[in-house]
Amino acid sequence: MLAYVYKDKGKFVLKEKDKPVIADSKDAVVKITLASICTSDLHIKHGFVPRAVKGITVGHEAVGIVEDIGADVKSVNVGDRVAINVETFCGECFFCKRGYVNNCTDKNGGWALGCRIDGLQAEYAKVPFANTGLTKIPDNVSDGAALFVGDILATGYWAADISGMQKGDTALVIGAGPTGICTLLSVALKEPGRIIVCEKEESRRQLAKRVCPTVETVSPDEIESYIMSTCPRGGADVVFEVAGAESTFELAWKCARPNVTVVVVAMYDKPQILPLPDMYGKNLTFKTGGVDGCKCDEILSLISAGKIDTTPLITHTFALKDIETAYSVFENRLDDVIKVAVKP
Repeated sequence: MLAYVYKDKGKFVLKEKDKPVIADSKDAVVKITLASICTSDLHIKHGFVPRAVKGITVGHEAVGIVEDIGADVKSVNVGDRVAINVETFCGECFFCKRGYVNNCTDKNGGWALGCRIDGLQAEYAKVPFANTGLTKIPDNVSDGAALFVGDILATGYWAADISGMQKGDTALVIGAGPTGICTLLSVALKEPGRIIVCEKEESRRQLAKRVCPTVETVSPDEIESYIMSTCPRGGADVVFEVAGAESTFELAWKCARPNVTVVVVAMYDKPQILPLPDMYGKNLTFKTGGVDGCKCDEILSLISAGKIDTTPLITHTFALKDIETAYSVFENRLDDVIKVAVKP
């Protein structure tokens, strides 16, 4: 089968690999029907993920059809259309039982697919812990609508969930890339009074408006003055930092009112600094970490009910044989790309 493989820092290659087979009773083999390219794949390519293993198939966001299952797989059947979770988790360890599946203690737990074990940018993939890692897609939900359920939509949903925001709050989302839009859509489910999106690119501000017409969009140069002039308590009631730059990390805490939560959704390629003397008196709570993507069934139910629609994010689709072109388009943001999908 064709698979896209991490060869060395700065280099991925498309090559033939053996089709995966069941090795454990909890495994499933999935025929991939649609996969995506994620910024985290680029982090691997550029050497920002030290735990990534050379030689693995990359990719961790996909949907497909169950081809084979181990004897202990009960949640899905051969022939089911499924969303694949970015995280593989046993469901039985201390962390899994508390919903912290990103910290699953199994050797293949947490973010393993496309990082430590073969991933999803291929014709077929083996998924460990299929009972927890695969979610059946409702008949009225397309592959494209379900594509982001296991990763960036799960991330946005998790971020909104841990934020503690209340109905009527003013929420600030910094960054309107793919994960930022998924966060925006998830935040909207909490019925905030206002949602403000901070994004430097006009096209992405327009996309935010398209998926959530009531949103207020502001550029980074104007966001501090806008927040202070329109938020009567000195800042937003909850802030989501989804952009991942030093400047946006600073904006996140500066634009938060005292005694609120800043949810750091973004991944950074270098350490960030908490200037505690400057923050003194704001009494902020920061929540960070990898997504605990264990609510994919809830998310798919919301999509099925028409309450979430991420299909506008898929702006380009390529065949697997053209994946190097797809990466070039995604990495260089050609044609104002938002998200690239790959179809075997």
